[in-house]
Amino acid sequence: MSAKEIVEKFYKSDVLLEKDTVNSFLHPEVILEWHSSKGFLTMNREQIISMSEDLSKAYVRSKHRITHILEDKNSVAVRYSHFVKTVENPREEMLLAHFMVIWELKDGKLYRGFQMSQL
Repeated sequence: MSAKEIVEKFYKSDVLLEKDTVNSFLHPEVILEWHSSKGFLTMNREQIISMSEDLSKAYVRSKHRITHILEDKNSVAVRYSHFVKTVENPREEMLLAHFMVIWELKDGKLYRGFQMSQL
């Protein structure tokens, strides 16, 4: 499977709500550097999995609308909008944020992520 195919699978609907599935995509030494509207975060494997658990408690559905995806060897750049449906209102889809991320893959797993998001 190519790096691009792995990243596309990772952003498939609802994957971020399934901690075991998220775990299967992550390299043991994964680091995500994230510039968000709330500031800069550096997340390791355990923190990414914990975020997945938190998302699954608040949302019943998660969808990524990818507008751009580019592959260069073992790196993939993805631009997408993340939409969710809340537990309180599962019929209404709402925009969580817009994202741009570059993933470096190692051993077929997400290894280094450089991400920016905006509400």
